[in-house]
Amino acid sequence: MYCFRKVTDDLYWVGANDRRLAMFEGVYSVPRGVSYNSYLLHDEKTVLFDTVDAAVAEVFFENVEKALDGRHLDYLIVHHMEPDHSATLTGLVRRYPDVKIVCNQKTAGMMKQFFSFDVDSMTQIVKEGETFCSGKHTMTFLNAPMVHWPEVMMTYDETNKALFTADAFGTFGALNGALFADEVDFERDYLDEARRYYANIVGKYGTQVLTVLKKVSSKDVAFLCPLHGFVWREKLDWYVDKYMHWASYKPEKKGVVIAYASVYHHTENAAECLAVRLREKGIPTVMFDVSVTPASEVVAAVFEYSHLVLASTTYNAGIFVQMENFLSDLVAHNIQNRTAAVIENGSWALSSGKLMKEQLGKCKNVTVLEETLSIKSALKEEQLVQLDAMAEALAAGFTAAE
Repeated sequence: MYCFRKVTDDLYWVGANDRRLAMFEGVYSVPRGVSYNSYLLHDEKTVLFDTVDAAVAEVFFENVEKALDGRHLDYLIVHHMEPDHSATLTGLVRRYPDVKIVCNQKTAGMMKQFFSFDVDSMTQIVKEGETFCSGKHTMTFLNAPMVHWPEVMMTYDETNKALFTADAFGTFGALNGALFADEVDFERDYLDEARRYYANIVGKYGTQVLTVLKKVSSKDVAFLCPLHGFVWREKLDWYVDKYMHWASYKPEKKGVVIAYASVYHHTENAAECLAVRLREKGIPTVMFDVSVTPASEVVAAVFEYSHLVLASTTYNAGIFVQMENFLSDLVAHNIQNRTAAVIENGSWALSSGKLMKEQLGKCKNVTVLEETLSIKSALKEEQLVQLDAMAEALAAGFTAAE
């Protein structure tokens, strides 16, 4: 049975929620589910903005049919060709064979890669800055390459001031009946998931995100309509500011992320001892065992905080497996502008520290402190002075209030 909602008097959300999905893109855990957003505009011509994932096809098609209320679907605007937003495109074309698909040239090319219908005869190709009129509504298209695929574009509706943002401004989590971010306590309940979504899905492409945000800044935007998560109609500046921080790799707050990999708790113990010393100095700390915490959560925390400590045992003369995986993920997401320190452990070989520093060296403007703690099996009393020195070095630049 259908369950759509109004965004404005003539714009409807016709998407769906998926709470059975375990791993988004096969990588990122989504214990609270995810929404796939699609929007339908009623004007002289009807316009659908994007489709949804195949997993929620039935509800989506019911929503579209009911929201059309007997009208024909005239246009489909495609912002992003990733299958979680385009998998139902063939089904839509079968139901509405006369629909005109509005997209850019790169999108049309990808459409041919995914589908076998006659793309050329059904598409209307648009370019950056071109406009499209559906009657009372005039829309302008903005290219957003690598946010986070090369074909991505956004659409700005000059009439209702809605910006359809593709994967930008999205968040993990099903909507649970809500549609607007102001209908929930977003900062308390969803900001962490929004950050995790950004850092892991879009985070590599900060430069491209800043370019798009600059384009958008000239528009009078009243609604942000992403393809995942809530529609924004209040506090837009607050959310855009978060994106500015994330895209510029600027920490949101002062604090230390301590990520550790420990087999028999000795490396963990050293990490705990460091956390205690930092807390005694009034410095916020968050700790993650990378063997049990999904890398996506740790990556998101590193985007949030200013400092990072990596603590790992040596394993097969290298970095412990899960720490190596996390570090590879962090480097791939282009983290920048942080201060880091390293703790290494090894019963007969001490190589993890050097290798972790090499990985951090691949990141732009990441300062690795000289204060390194090297443990042979277990932390010793005489090494506490080194731990104190590391805490002091990390604390430099902090104040008690921070």
